[in-house]
Amino acid sequence: MDTLLHSETPVEYFKEVVEKVMARQNFRSSELSSFYLVKLLENFVAIERYEAGLEATIAELYCEALRSRGRARFTKLKLTGDVALFVSGFFADSISRRRVELDYYMRMGGTAYGRAAGLSPRDAGAVFVELSQKFRRFVDVLNEVSEESALTDAPSILRLYGRWLESGSERSKRLLEREGILLDRSAKQVH
Repeated sequence: MDTLLHSETPVEYFKEVVEKVMARQNFRSSELSSFYLVKLLENFVAIERYEAGLEATIAELYCEALRSRGRARFTKLKLTGDVALFVSGFFADSISRRRVELDYYMRMGGTAYGRAAGLSPRDAGAVFVELSQKFRRFVDVLNEVSEESALTDAPSILRLYGRWLESGSERSKRLLEREGILLDRSAKQVH
């Protein structure tokens, strides 16, 4: 079996993939927000940095953040947003098979980033505001990065349709339409 070796760092690799995906999706974000996404991916490659966040539920992380004070509150809100974004982007199909809906993860992540924005250093606040306001779009980017990186299986049309129903993902909608699926707009309930 041939092994493909890359001489680029994880940051370089993810930066290239994220830029390519964002261009394909015609999605623009600030350079800082795009780089934040790249660093998030790099950090999840070194999973031990997020082990505590992956053991708790998203609700537990968020509640713990709200019980915290000062810098710890910011750090835990940021962790909540990071975990919600990564899990929503890379494991949307797994979430759909659980009791908690994908939309719940996305709302929690967006809310956590929004609250972190108010506590963050001035120069970082704009990044968290953008992550909060465009959370669903960033999830779409991570869905495609995941597929392109071959870190998850490409979703079936049925799972893709389920993702569209749950989250209202514009990317899922476009992929379904590209497959010739005409969507009944009345079937989608906006949360």
